[in-house]
Amino acid sequence: MVLLVHPFGNANVRGVLDALQRNELLAKFVTTIAWSKDSDRNLAPRIRTALRRNYDLPAEKIEIHPLRESVRLLAGRFRLGKLIEHETGWASIDRVWQRLDGQTARRLRAGKYPGTRCVYAYEDCAEQIFRAGKERQLKCVYDLPIAFWQIVQTLLREEAKRYPDWEPTLGATRDSQEKLARKTRELELADLVICPSQFVFESLPSEIREQKRCLIVPFGTPTCELVEPKATNSNGRLRVLFAGALSQRKGLADLFAAIKLIESKVIELVVMGSLIKPLNWYRQRLPEFTYEPPRAHANVLQLMQSCDVFVLPSIVEGRALVQQEAMACGLPAITTRNAGADDLISEGETGFLVPIRSPESIAAKLDWCAQNRPHLRGMGIAAQKRAAQLTWHAYGEATVSAIRNLIS
Repeated sequence: MVLLVHPFGNANVRGVLDALQRNELLAKFVTTIAWSKDSDRNLAPRIRTALRRNYDLPAEKIEIHPLRESVRLLAGRFRLGKLIEHETGWASIDRVWQRLDGQTARRLRAGKYPGTRCVYAYEDCAEQIFRAGKERQLKCVYDLPIAFWQIVQTLLREEAKRYPDWEPTLGATRDSQEKLARKTRELELADLVICPSQFVFESLPSEIREQKRCLIVPFGTPTCELVEPKATNSNGRLRVLFAGALSQRKGLADLFAAIKLIESKVIELVVMGSLIKPLNWYRQRLPEFTYEPPRAHANVLQLMQSCDVFVLPSIVEGRALVQQEAMACGLPAITTRNAGADDLISEGETGFLVPIRSPESIAAKLDWCAQNRPHLRGMGIAAQKRAAQLTWHAYGEATVSAIRNLIS
């Protein structure tokens, strides 16, 4: 049986949970805030859906520790910045991760999870759980959803020098040495490392790849209705979509620079995502773009299907789910290998891979798309087909198979 720990329950976490439950291997899911499928059966479906952290699991399979995460969410809403300040705030994301790590480790040592043979944890929330697991002779699975910290730090510190004014958007450049050292200790304690892309796998230190079981399991495509790509309007501007946090980690500064190299009457840039700086700050760097704030998933899909091309020139990722989502909506993708996209892109068929830090390459591909509008329809269909091949069921089953091999 497997004990899985994660504070938020992202899509990839749900993929593993569903597979563990389907294969009768889930001992317990430990998280911060969660609703079981059995909870509040009398609530209207619309309200249950709005709760967001619903899980298709029996109530007895879920254990919650909600205090810090509840305070974090409230502090964000009421702009109580000190409470959620990076690493130091009482309710910062870092403190939420560490608190859940410690609470679970204490309960594991106390024998609160009988029948557990394996613990499954994620970066920043694994060290104490793994230590407790080792004491009880359990196997430890480390899920690394983004490149290992040494590569992240190298790339982002170089970005801080390339674009000093964008440094506040990078985030990880401000991680403490203790946080980085903790990531290393987590990796060293793991028996199996799960990576979502070749890029993440190659970011691991060579000695880790040689000494430990390391497996690449690509994420599934986020759920969306696969529709036939809309016919492109050859007389209109090419609608280019960027989706993600407005950060240079996602390559937004390079995209802005690329747009400046192209005739503005040809391209309409649509930027959707969370603001890290005030909107006016971004407009000072590129006045002409359409900003779209974050919205419900169905509305994201609607926006995607109103666009022609998706662009994500990320500097460092793990496996950006949004690119698969855009492809599933019929958008060819212009992205980077560092976004975990090397197996998604067939050059000129489902999209284009561009080098990181190359506005000129991005501009060239966008210009090609603008000049070859009739070709985009076929590329969109090919992108849909490729995205549809990657399912969460396959992701979960591959992960479960690796766990079975580990504990057997």
